[in-house]
Amino acid sequence: MNAYFISGLGADQQIFSKLKLSEKINIIHIEWINPNQNETLEVYAERLSRIIDTSKPFALVGVSFGGMIAVEIAKLLKPVATIIISSTILSSHLPALYRFAGKFRLLNLIPAKLLKASNKLTQHYYFGTKSSSEKILLNRIIKDTDPHFLKWAIGSILSWKNKVKPEKIFHIHGTKDKILYSKKAMPDFLIENGTHFMVYQNAKKISGLIDQLILNN
Repeated sequence: MNAYFISGLGADQQIFSKLKLSEKINIIHIEWINPNQNETLEVYAERLSRIIDTSKPFALVGVSFGGMIAVEIAKLLKPVATIIISSTILSSHLPALYRFAGKFRLLNLIPAKLLKASNKLTQHYYFGTKSSSEKILLNRIIKDTDPHFLKWAIGSILSWKNKVKPEKIFHIHGTKDKILYSKKAMPDFLIENGTHFMVYQNAKKISGLIDQLILNN
Protein backbone atom coordinates (compact mmCIF):
# COMPACT_ATOMS: atom_id res chain seq x y z
CA MET A 1 0.00 0.00 0.00
CA ASN A 2 1.43 3.38 -1.00
CA ALA A 3 1.15 6.07 1.66
CA TYR A 4 1.94 9.63 0.66
CA PHE A 5 3.34 11.71 3.53
CA ILE A 6 3.05 15.51 3.57
CA SER A 7 5.13 17.39 6.12
CA GLY A 8 4.31 20.48 8.12
CA LEU A 9 4.78 24.09 7.08
CA GLY A 10 8.29 24.44 5.75
CA ALA A 11 9.38 21.10 7.20
CA ASP A 12 10.66 18.16 5.21
CA GLN A 13 10.52 14.42 5.84
CA GLN A 14 12.76 14.73 8.93
CA ILE A 15 9.63 15.28 11.01
CA PHE A 16 8.57 11.68 10.22
CA SER A 17 11.99 10.16 10.86
CA LYS A 18 11.05 8.34 14.09
CA LEU A 19 7.96 6.60 12.70
CA LYS A 20 8.29 2.81 12.39
CA LEU A 21 5.54 1.48 10.13
CA SER A 22 4.53 -1.92 8.84
CA GLU A 23 6.53 -3.28 5.92
CA LYS A 24 3.22 -3.47 4.05
CA ILE A 25 3.19 0.34 3.85
CA ASN A 26 5.37 1.97 1.20
CA ILE A 27 6.15 5.51 2.36
CA ILE A 28 6.41 8.17 -0.35
CA HIS A 29 7.31 11.69 0.78
CA ILE A 30 5.71 14.51 -1.21
CA GLU A 31 8.13 17.38 -1.73
CA TRP A 32 6.91 20.99 -1.65
CA ILE A 33 6.68 22.87 -4.95
CA ASN A 34 6.88 26.62 -5.39
CA PRO A 35 3.50 28.32 -4.98
CA ASN A 36 2.23 30.63 -7.68
CA GLN A 37 1.47 34.24 -6.83
CA ASN A 38 -1.78 34.59 -4.87
CA GLU A 39 -2.38 30.83 -5.19
CA THR A 40 -4.95 29.40 -2.78
CA LEU A 41 -4.33 26.38 -0.60
CA GLU A 42 -6.92 24.43 -2.63
CA VAL A 43 -5.28 25.15 -6.00
CA TYR A 44 -1.81 24.44 -4.62
CA ALA A 45 -3.01 21.10 -3.24
CA GLU A 46 -4.41 20.13 -6.64
CA ARG A 47 -1.04 20.82 -8.30
CA LEU A 48 0.80 18.94 -5.58
CA SER A 49 -1.55 15.95 -5.96
CA ARG A 50 -0.41 15.27 -9.52
CA ILE A 51 2.51 13.23 -8.20
CA ILE A 52 0.12 10.64 -6.75
CA ASP A 53 -0.34 7.36 -8.61
CA THR A 54 -4.12 6.86 -8.48
CA SER A 55 -4.01 3.61 -10.48
CA LYS A 56 -3.50 1.68 -7.25
CA PRO A 57 -4.88 2.10 -3.70
CA PHE A 58 -3.14 4.76 -1.66
CA ALA A 59 -3.37 6.60 1.66
CA LEU A 60 -2.52 10.16 2.69
CA VAL A 61 -0.77 11.23 5.90
CA GLY A 62 -0.33 14.94 6.60
CA VAL A 63 0.98 16.79 9.63
CA SER A 64 0.03 20.38 10.53
CA PHE A 65 -0.12 22.43 7.28
CA GLY A 66 0.41 19.16 5.41
CA GLY A 67 -2.78 17.88 7.01
CA MET A 68 -4.78 20.72 5.46
CA ILE A 69 -3.19 19.96 2.10
CA ALA A 70 -4.14 16.30 2.60
CA VAL A 71 -7.75 17.33 3.27
CA GLU A 72 -7.91 19.19 -0.04
CA ILE A 73 -6.28 16.31 -1.95
CA ALA A 74 -8.70 13.83 -0.35
CA LYS A 75 -11.60 15.92 -1.66
CA LEU A 76 -10.25 15.51 -5.20
CA LEU A 77 -9.01 11.92 -5.15
CA LYS A 78 -10.19 8.75 -3.39
CA PRO A 79 -7.59 7.60 -0.84
CA VAL A 80 -8.38 4.48 1.17
CA ALA A 81 -7.62 6.58 4.25
CA THR A 82 -6.52 10.12 5.03
CA ILE A 83 -4.77 10.70 8.35
CA ILE A 84 -4.13 14.21 9.60
CA ILE A 85 -1.90 14.80 12.61
CA SER A 86 -1.72 18.03 14.64
CA SER A 87 -3.91 19.66 12.02
CA THR A 88 -7.53 20.50 11.26
CA ILE A 89 -10.18 19.30 8.83
CA LEU A 90 -12.53 22.29 8.72
CA SER A 91 -11.37 25.90 8.44
CA SER A 92 -13.95 26.89 11.07
CA HIS A 93 -11.89 24.85 13.55
CA LEU A 94 -8.85 27.07 13.12
CA PRO A 95 -8.14 29.16 16.24
CA ALA A 96 -10.22 32.37 16.34
CA LEU A 97 -7.06 34.52 16.28
CA TYR A 98 -6.02 32.97 12.95
CA ARG A 99 -9.44 33.56 11.41
CA PHE A 100 -9.38 37.17 12.67
CA ALA A 101 -5.92 37.73 11.16
CA GLY A 102 -7.09 36.26 7.86
CA LYS A 103 -10.24 38.37 7.73
CA PHE A 104 -8.32 41.61 8.19
CA ARG A 105 -5.28 40.53 6.13
CA LEU A 106 -2.88 41.30 8.98
CA LEU A 107 -0.18 39.10 7.45
CA ASN A 108 0.29 41.67 4.67
CA LEU A 109 1.81 43.99 7.27
CA ILE A 110 4.62 41.57 8.20
CA PRO A 111 7.79 41.20 6.05
CA ALA A 112 8.53 37.61 5.02
CA LYS A 113 11.94 37.51 6.74
CA LEU A 114 10.46 38.73 10.03
CA LEU A 115 8.26 35.61 10.23
CA LYS A 116 11.41 33.50 10.74
CA ALA A 117 12.96 35.86 13.24
CA SER A 118 10.79 35.13 16.28
CA ASN A 119 12.49 34.28 19.56
CA LYS A 120 13.70 30.65 19.76
CA LEU A 121 12.36 30.26 23.28
CA THR A 122 8.91 31.24 21.99
CA GLN A 123 9.17 28.83 19.08
CA HIS A 124 10.08 25.91 21.35
CA TYR A 125 7.28 26.83 23.77
CA TYR A 126 4.59 26.77 21.09
CA PHE A 127 5.89 23.68 19.28
CA GLY A 128 6.42 21.85 22.56
CA THR A 129 9.98 20.69 21.89
CA LYS A 130 11.71 19.38 24.99
CA SER A 131 14.85 17.31 24.37
CA SER A 132 17.99 18.66 22.74
CA SER A 133 17.41 16.52 19.62
CA GLU A 134 13.88 17.92 19.22
CA LYS A 135 15.14 21.49 19.60
CA ILE A 136 17.95 20.90 17.10
CA LEU A 137 15.45 19.48 14.59
CA LEU A 138 13.04 22.40 15.02
CA ASN A 139 15.88 24.90 14.66
CA ARG A 140 16.99 23.15 11.47
CA ILE A 141 13.45 23.16 10.05
CA ILE A 142 13.01 26.87 10.75
CA LYS A 143 16.46 27.70 9.36
CA ASP A 144 15.82 25.74 6.14
CA THR A 145 12.37 27.21 5.51
CA ASP A 146 12.17 29.69 2.67
CA PRO A 147 10.66 32.91 4.14
CA HIS A 148 8.55 33.60 1.06
CA PHE A 149 7.12 30.06 1.08
CA LEU A 150 6.47 30.50 4.81
CA LYS A 151 4.56 33.75 4.29
CA TRP A 152 2.54 32.29 1.41
CA ALA A 153 1.68 29.15 3.41
CA ILE A 154 0.59 31.09 6.51
CA GLY A 155 -1.49 33.37 4.29
CA SER A 156 -3.10 30.38 2.58
CA ILE A 157 -4.06 28.94 5.97
CA LEU A 158 -5.54 32.23 7.17
CA SER A 159 -7.68 32.54 4.03
CA TRP A 160 -8.59 28.83 3.80
CA LYS A 161 -12.30 28.11 3.49
CA ASN A 162 -13.23 24.46 3.82
CA LYS A 163 -16.57 23.14 5.05
CA VAL A 164 -16.23 19.61 3.67
CA LYS A 165 -15.13 16.58 5.67
CA PRO A 166 -13.83 13.99 3.16
CA GLU A 167 -14.74 10.32 3.53
CA LYS A 168 -12.43 8.01 5.48
CA ILE A 169 -10.50 10.80 7.18
CA PHE A 170 -9.02 10.40 10.65
CA HIS A 171 -7.75 13.15 12.93
CA ILE A 172 -4.99 12.57 15.52
CA HIS A 173 -4.35 15.50 17.87
CA GLY A 174 -2.46 16.25 21.07
CA THR A 175 -4.03 17.60 24.25
CA LYS A 176 -1.16 20.08 24.68
CA ASP A 177 -1.04 21.45 21.11
CA LYS A 178 -0.51 25.21 21.41
CA ILE A 179 -0.51 26.02 17.68
CA LEU A 180 -3.63 24.36 16.28
CA TYR A 181 -5.88 24.27 19.34
CA SER A 182 -9.65 24.10 19.03
CA LYS A 183 -12.57 23.40 21.35
CA LYS A 184 -14.81 22.77 18.34
CA ALA A 185 -12.78 20.00 16.72
CA MET A 186 -13.51 16.43 17.78
CA PRO A 187 -10.35 14.42 16.94
CA ASP A 188 -10.75 10.68 16.40
CA PHE A 189 -7.67 10.02 18.53
CA LEU A 190 -6.29 12.20 21.32
CA ILE A 191 -2.67 11.83 22.42
CA GLU A 192 -2.45 12.73 26.09
CA ASN A 193 0.08 15.56 26.60
CA GLY A 194 0.83 15.47 22.87
CA THR A 195 2.26 18.73 21.50
CA HIS A 196 2.43 20.12 17.96
CA PHE A 197 5.69 18.17 17.63
CA MET A 198 4.16 14.86 18.71
CA VAL A 199 4.62 13.04 15.39
CA TYR A 200 8.30 13.06 16.39
CA GLN A 201 7.90 12.89 20.17
CA ASN A 202 5.19 10.21 20.28
CA ALA A 203 6.29 8.32 17.19
CA LYS A 204 5.67 4.82 18.61
CA LYS A 205 2.04 5.54 19.51
CA ILE A 206 1.34 7.36 16.25
CA SER A 207 3.05 4.65 14.19
CA GLY A 208 0.62 2.10 15.64
CA LEU A 209 -2.36 4.29 14.79
CA ILE A 210 -1.16 4.85 11.22
CA ASP A 211 -0.64 1.12 10.69
CA GLN A 212 -4.10 0.38 12.06
CA LEU A 213 -5.91 3.03 10.04
CA ILE A 214 -4.20 2.31 6.72
CA LEU A 215 -4.13 -1.48 6.81
CA ASN A 216 -7.70 -1.84 8.10
CA ASN A 217 -9.23 0.34 5.38
